[in-house]
Amino acid sequence: MAGPRPNKPSMQIVATAAQLAVAADADALLVLLDDSPDWKKLRSTLGELAVPVIVAHDSPQALEGAGEFGLHPLPLHREKAPLLERLQHALLEAVSQGLLDPNGECIAVYSGFERGRLDSISHLQLDERLRRLTVRDLQRLKSSVPLKSLKQVVDLAIAIGHEGREGKRVGTIMVIGDTRRVLEHCKDSGVDPFRGYSRKHRSIFDPRVQEDIKEIAQLDGAFIIGPDGIVEKSRQMLEVTHEELQLSKGLGSRHWAGAAISRRTKAIAVVVSESNGTVRIYQGGELVMRIEPREQAVKWQEFIMHPPAAADGD
Repeated sequence: MAGPRPNKPSMQIVATAAQLAVAADADALLVLLDDSPDWKKLRSTLGELAVPVIVAHDSPQALEGAGEFGLHPLPLHREKAPLLERLQHALLEAVSQGLLDPNGECIAVYSGFERGRLDSISHLQLDERLRRLTVRDLQRLKSSVPLKSLKQVVDLAIAIGHEGREGKRVGTIMVIGDTRRVLEHCKDSGVDPFRGYSRKHRSIFDPRVQEDIKEIAQLDGAFIIGPDGIVEKSRQMLEVTHEELQLSKGLGSRHWAGAAISRRTKAIAVVVSESNGTVRIYQGGELVMRIEPREQAVKWQEFIMHPPAAADGD
């Protein structure tokens, strides 16, 4: 019986993808890998391609040596994720690291049919893929936090990341849900502007409170928000340890704190990056969603779904 086929990419597919990248005037070529290939051979197959070549893999170790051949290694940490989720995560990471324009085009090569053998090519329009954010995306988080409250927190975070304040980028963190346990890990970092106000004047559904949050976001500390959308406290330091967490290189203490509190409790942490306005959502200590800043606000799309006659197992 013949042994297993070597887990190496098809150079013919890679060459075809490189030609398509040139013909389509794409902004980058993404190679999504299941194993570490012969980097020299891969580089030779690509030729003198003018656009960035991004090589993505779940393991950082598998990408060792790629940089020596002018390739851009992109670790994903998504070993058990479905193909489409890994592909989308690779695109988001590439955008975050400045390798791809959020409104650009990318040619992607990946193993669509047989693991370890590159056999599929896609021409991706990033604007369409990254701008759409639906209520179903939040429903997949399977949290006890009411969808209405979670959606409003995400909307606020997106607005802060997009608008900033007085022409400057603003970073912040909002923690929603499991409030009692979250507060056990909090410490005041300064005077809380919400202290003493009635519940009515601390509701994130009140436009005036939303403006207050945008203003307070310029100050240090996190917003602690109840499942009902009431701001319990602001300007809170999250005192949680970061052991056993894995985050992308370059993320600051705000992201580590958000991931850690989501791991220690059942809360969801929504973090706005001060450097670029990106919004990251953490649950169970892991990054579960990322929303890139846009020239226009994200428009929530509702979908009417007609369930099939029999359950499909999803």
